Amino acid sequence: MAKTKVKVKTGTLYKEPCEIGVLYLFEQSPLSPVAKVMDKALGRAISNLLKKGEFKPGLNKSYLLHTYGKVPAKRLLLLGLGKKKDLSFDKLRQATATAARETRDLGLKGLTLPLYPIVLNYVSKTSQSIVEGALLGLYRFERFKHPEPEEKRELETVTLLVEGARQLGEAKRGVRRGETIAEAACFTRDLVNLPPNEATPDMLARTARDAARRPGLKVKVWKGDALKKLGMGGIIAVGKGSSNPPQLVALEYGTRGRGDTVALVGKGITFDSGGISIKPSRDMDKMKGDMAGAATVLGAIRALARLKLPLHIIGLLPLAENMPSGTASRPGDIVTCFGGKTVEIITTDAEGRLVVGDALAYARRYKPRAIIDLATLTGACVVALGNTATGMIGNNEELKKRIKEAGNASWERVWELPLWDDYDELIKSDIADMKNAGPGVAGAIVGACFLKKFVEDSPWVHLDIAGTAWADKNGPYWREGGTGAGVRLLVELLSGWTRFPGKK
Repeated sequence: MAKTKVKVKTGTLYKEPCEIGVLYLFEQSPLSPVAKVMDKALGRAISNLLKKGEFKPGLNKSYLLHTYGKVPAKRLLLLGLGKKKDLSFDKLRQATATAARETRDLGLKGLTLPLYPIVLNYVSKTSQSIVEGALLGLYRFERFKHPEPEEKRELETVTLLVEGARQLGEAKRGVRRGETIAEAACFTRDLVNLPPNEATPDMLARTARDAARRPGLKVKVWKGDALKKLGMGGIIAVGKGSSNPPQLVALEYGTRGRGDTVALVGKGITFDSGGISIKPSRDMDKMKGDMAGAATVLGAIRALARLKLPLHIIGLLPLAENMPSGTASRPGDIVTCFGGKTVEIITTDAEGRLVVGDALAYARRYKPRAIIDLATLTGACVVALGNTATGMIGNNEELKKRIKEAGNASWERVWELPLWDDYDELIKSDIADMKNAGPGVAGAIVGACFLKKFVEDSPWVHLDIAGTAWADKNGPYWREGGTGAGVRLLVELLSGWTRFPGKK
């Protein structure tokens, strides 16, 4: 991710010398006071464009105007926000991403954005959304590319203007927070986009160790005999067919007693071939993203440590590569997972729940107030919800409520699926405590039913990010590939965390 500097200063757009300034416009609404001043100086160019219908300020629509010295800004980017009554933080995020990309693609180095007149309730939250949009929208993954010179354009500076000194401090806090969250989401995107020959279990464990150099973070890694001694039968079973050995990483932020203990578990299958139950070759290359849950937890903890939240957070990353070989697990095998539960393997392509199950059971050792796991667990969740919403299933109403609210606030929305006891029948085994797959119906729910066995009575929510962690096409502030989904949701959730009531 290119480093774009974000500045905050007092000033107004019609007095600010800059390469390009953004002028926000709403559909079917009068021009703002700033826009009226600019319009008059430009000989009614803006109002004439709108009157003739040459520019309609729908969401994410833009129009470039050269000012020819009539105002201090050399260019104006007219930026549509849609209807004023429908304006939201996410629409502001989307539109700002559009402005940042278009400015970069013009070969310009600096973009100036006024905070007013688009403040939504809070200066800090508005500033945060603008910065998130700009930095997320500028993201590109080019580590392995050798782009042509014209493709190397970078936006060096984003300047946010506030009208008065009274709002300056609040705007700066929002900007710093937005930078932290966007950096974490882009860090997660980078990990998900890495090829599987680079993003091995060992590489992710080393990345976690590097993250633990930040103040307040500690890390512990189990592999080889240590992993076996710990009793991580599920993780070992999934990874034993690969030449890249499985590992378990535990990241810890804060200390017990410093607020609630919250455990985050992220599925880390660095490549999922399906094992002996091998997948079809079509789209198998995308199975490098099966470690998105682990990448999300790692990115979120980096951000939370920088934000210095008064919580005790555990991040567990069960890491394995699911490959077919003479040493791989087979359909029909029985595996003993952490804590002693036995699992009959029906298909080696239902491997994610084995590694997450081990980590969930281990998370209970920390006696957390809440456990949240994120996993690209099932294609069935993509069928049900597409790429728009994350599937949410859990055993605690208060925790589900908090996550839903955080999802709405961050616009990383979740949708609840049921976890009724009736579904437990689908994973009953005649020869083990449970099976790792059902008969092919209710796949997302069956996967959660399996995980439920490992958390027992701990408050827990499972987030199936199979549809949201990867994008097949570009969007307003994401590119094709890893999206970083879940990072902003977790930061929003834990930033506003209040004492959790515990078990119900």
